[in-house]
Amino acid sequence: MPNEHRLEEQFLSQEAEKQVSNQLDEAEEIKIDVKTDLLKILQGQADGVAIAGQGLVIKEDIRVQEIKLQTDSIAINPFSALFGQIELNEPINTIARVILTEVDINRALTSEFVRSQMQNFELNVDGEIVSFEPEEIQVFLPGDGKLEFKGKVQLKEMGNTRPLAYTAIARPRTNSQPAMLEAFNCTEGEGISIELTTALMQKAKELMNIPSFKWQEIAFSIKNLEVQKGTLILMLEVQVKQIPPSSSLISP
Repeated sequence: MPNEHRLEEQFLSQEAEKQVSNQLDEAEEIKIDVKTDLLKILQGQADGVAIAGQGLVIKEDIRVQEIKLQTDSIAINPFSALFGQIELNEPINTIARVILTEVDINRALTSEFVRSQMQNFELNVDGEIVSFEPEEIQVFLPGDGKLEFKGKVQLKEMGNTRPLAYTAIARPRTNSQPAMLEAFNCTEGEGISIELTTALMQKAKELMNIPSFKWQEIAFSIKNLEVQKGTLILMLEVQVKQIPPSSSLISP
């Protein structure tokens, strides 16, 4: 019986790997290990799923250096599972460890998908609406827990539009201290007023305190962020309501 169970696990794991691989543009390595047996499949259960991947690319330019996650027992559609498809009957809640390199982050920031998500945002500065139109941004990971940014925006205020280039150094929130802005310098343009600076810092605080982000059928929140030289390590709390079909993930 144990051998039969292991064959069932191997079949479902291999089919799940194919299913996920079809959702990716590239994958240096993807390993999925589904723990279950025939009886549990018929009952719509699996003891858990472990996923480990390296060099995963979706939407052409969104690359993840490494991802690891392990679920507890999950509820699945037994009929779909018999044909190698994992269809969730209940959402999965788990913790994922994701590693991004500096190169990956900046590659993603120039992708059409990310640029389409970088919408203009507006600030209320003493009753006047000021808007920012992002043009470019680069992220540097020098180590020592710091994030460095270099970017350019079009600043629209008082009926005028002007370019503004900047550099900034920040430290992400940790268990012992809040997010910190160490430096902000305007490198092109006339600079910004103290009132606008105050409104901008308040907006940044709001963005950093967003409880969760959603994409497709997946919601995630950042539980911990570790900055190393050239690498960003994220611990994410993830809720997966349903595994999106491949056509949904790769569509523009």
